[in-house]
Amino acid sequence: MLEILIVGAVSSAIYAMLAVGFTLIFGVARILNLAHGSFYALGAYGAYFLTSQLKLPLLPASLLAIAAVALFGVGVERVLIRPMRHSQLAVLMITLAAALVIEQALFLGFGSEYRNVPAFIEAKYHIGGVDVAGARLLALGVGTLVIAALWTFIQRTRLGSAILAISQDPQAAQYMGIPSDRIFSLVMAISAALAATAGILAGPFLSVQPTMWLLPIVKAFAIVVVGGLGSIPGSILAALMLGYAETLVGYLISTSWTEIVSVLATLLMLVVRPAGIFGRRAAF
Repeated sequence: MLEILIVGAVSSAIYAMLAVGFTLIFGVARILNLAHGSFYALGAYGAYFLTSQLKLPLLPASLLAIAAVALFGVGVERVLIRPMRHSQLAVLMITLAAALVIEQALFLGFGSEYRNVPAFIEAKYHIGGVDVAGARLLALGVGTLVIAALWTFIQRTRLGSAILAISQDPQAAQYMGIPSDRIFSLVMAISAALAATAGILAGPFLSVQPTMWLLPIVKAFAIVVVGGLGSIPGSILAALMLGYAETLVGYLISTSWTEIVSVLATLLMLVVRPAGIFGRRAAF
């Protein structure tokens, strides 16, 4: 039982970082960014490249990879998304195309072989009769701190207030002099950084290969549908639900059945409550 609690909590933390970034950009810019999973993959591959090829220590390599992915996210927003933002369908298509291009670039650069991102903590810990990898515990701790830090940033800073204002009423925020384009770029950077952090933390115990972007975006989409599009509290709650649901299915039935949980949850929520648990458009 304790192992289920720990593994479920780790999965929930990873899913929450992915889903919060995904729903944040929707809550502020009103777009669905299908390239979000690619930021997750780029974070993992960035840490792998900087440690294995450039021989950088893991911590500075990870920070550098996160910063690079955040800047890349800003570039995607300014070059690809901003000109298309008037059409949600166009944004969906252009971000999907960007994700496929990134996947092929990773294939060309690293091949189709599975890569191993080094772990910050190699040791295992014995907790209540259960052996738990230190990398998993670190992912849980960092994920919790990152989400808490983001919440504090939004609620306690002027930039956070600007983000909140645009998420609630973009037109009124513009009339008050808030530079919406800069806020959109900032939110995209935060979203990309969260996904990259999730990729780096999950890399040591999950497979790192060019198609790894697809499953996270499916799970992130399932979480924001269940939690409510644009609701970060809803995304966090839905991430907990999905993480523990998949863990229970994996332990009680089979790990081969875990991937259907997110799809089934999405279908059920769309039928029962299309607006999701919280059913809000604003990010907070």
